[in-house]
Amino acid sequence: MKAYLEPGDIKNLENAATNTRDRIFIRILSRSGCRISEAIKLSVDDIDLVNGTITIQHLKSRIRASCPICGARLGKAHVFCPGCGSRVEQVVKRAQEHRKVRSLPIDEETLDMLESFIKKDGPVSKNGKQMLFGFNRLRGWQIMRDCARRAGLGDLVNPATGKKRGISPHRLRDAFAVHAIKKDDSGNGLIMLQEHLGHASFNTTARYRKIADEEHRQWYDKVWDEGEEELGG
Repeated sequence: MKAYLEPGDIKNLENAATNTRDRIFIRILSRSGCRISEAIKLSVDDIDLVNGTITIQHLKSRIRASCPICGARLGKAHVFCPGCGSRVEQVVKRAQEHRKVRSLPIDEETLDMLESFIKKDGPVSKNGKQMLFGFNRLRGWQIMRDCARRAGLGDLVNPATGKKRGISPHRLRDAFAVHAIKKDDSGNGLIMLQEHLGHASFNTTARYRKIADEEHRQWYDKVWDEGEEELGG
C-alpha cells in the first residue's frame, strides 16, 4: 500500500473528473500544493495569466485583535466589545486586512487550462466576485472521493502511524511536497518549499523529508528479504 499519491495516480484522478471544473480543481491542488480552503477561495482576479502565478490567501493564519479601550479579545464578527461594550467593528476590520498572501508560480499547461476555463465562462459569480469553483469544502471532498473511486485508487497508509487514510484534497498537498523534496532536498530547497506551502514552522515542512525516505527503507528491506537465501542466511 502506498504512503502518498504518485504523479501517475494524480493523472488518473484528473482523467476521472467528469467536467473541466473538477479537473482544474484537482490540477490546482496538485500543481500548487495549496490547501483546499485556499483553493475554493480562488477568484478570477487571483489568476495572473501574464506572469503565470496565482495569489493565495493565507487562510490558516489567525487574526488577533483586541479592544483599544479595555484590551478584551475580539473575534472577527464582533461589532461591540464583549468587555466594555464599545463599538469596535473598524478595529476588527483593520486586523483582517493584514492577512498574509503568497504568490505561487503555476506551470504553463495549467495556465492554459485556466485561461480556457475563464474564457468559456466557467467561473461562478458569487458575492460580486467571479469565483473559480463556487463550491464549498464538503463538495471539494466529494469530488476527490468520487474521482478516486472512478480511478480505482485505494487507501493510502500514514507513514508515521501505519493507519489507512482515504484519498482527500490534502493528499494532493502531501504529494506535491514529497515530489518537490525528491527533486530537491537541499537546505535551500526545503526553505523554498516551506515558503511555497505557507508553513509557519520549518518542522512542518521537514516531516515530508521523512515520507520521502520511506522509499529508501522499502528498497533496503526488499534487497535483504530477496537476497537472504542466496547469501545462505
